[in-house]
Amino acid sequence: MKKLGNVFSIFVKKTLSDKSLDDALYDLNLLLIGNDVATETADILCDKIKESLKGVEIGLLSSKRKLLFDVLKDVITDILTPEKDINLLDEINIKNSKNLPYIIVFLGVNGTGKTTTIAKIAHYLKNNNLSSVAAAADTFRAAAIEQLSYHMQNVGIRVIKHEYKSDPASVAFDAIQHATAKGINVVLVDTAGRQVSNKNLMREMQKIVKVAEPDLVFFIGDSLAGNDALTQAKEFNNNIGIDANILTKLDADAKGGAALSISYETKKPILFVGTGQGYDDLEPFNREMFISNILDINEE
Repeated sequence: MKKLGNVFSIFVKKTLSDKSLDDALYDLNLLLIGNDVATETADILCDKIKESLKGVEIGLLSSKRKLLFDVLKDVITDILTPEKDINLLDEINIKNSKNLPYIIVFLGVNGTGKTTTIAKIAHYLKNNNLSSVAAAADTFRAAAIEQLSYHMQNVGIRVIKHEYKSDPASVAFDAIQHATAKGINVVLVDTAGRQVSNKNLMREMQKIVKVAEPDLVFFIGDSLAGNDALTQAKEFNNNIGIDANILTKLDADAKGGAALSISYETKKPILFVGTGQGYDDLEPFNREMFISNILDINEE
């Protein structure tokens, strides 16, 4: 997150110079977009900063630098604070107390690390003494079932699967029936990841959600995707509905911008971040730590 931290530090320095606030905000907007913040989110963030500083005489304040960082912290915290927080383990236990499996559907386009993330979640649940079964409901993409089966075998989780081109919703239904009969805690439903402009994909996802009646719909977003991640989140949220987000590839050259963009667009929490290729490389998203990392007040 150092790169995004540098962006905000540059903004503070420019604002404290003789440059006008508008000039500094214009530069900030460009820097944000260059650091994986979607254009729309960058505009909103800059507008919120300008609104917060309206009427404040920057040059007359004794603690100008601290004021600017406080404003940035408030604006970013507001963007990253969801309408409702979710404690996944608690929610699973509540549903299981009714002798019913907790159902999770995963949405995301190909290449975002969706299948690996499902395996990471299965591994995370297993480490918390919760059993799971996976539904191979991507019956469209060649090798999708084999890919899911490979990862699930590695973490010791059974996969319910049908033939390719079969009805994805029926796969989800069978997995739920299996989990209910066997007393399995969680059903993990993989889905197809074609481009979000594909209307057939959206209808397919809607049918899966209607049949599976999931307790949670996860959007898997690529931390490196910038505007593309925002477009994907927007389409899935508008057409299907998203309950929570997982950001992948935060270990790579991610600059932190995708977290701001997806949080702003969906108003839903980021529950986990992927930090590597291993099944243990999944961490709960720490909002306070993320904000602290991108707003290093000691940055000079």
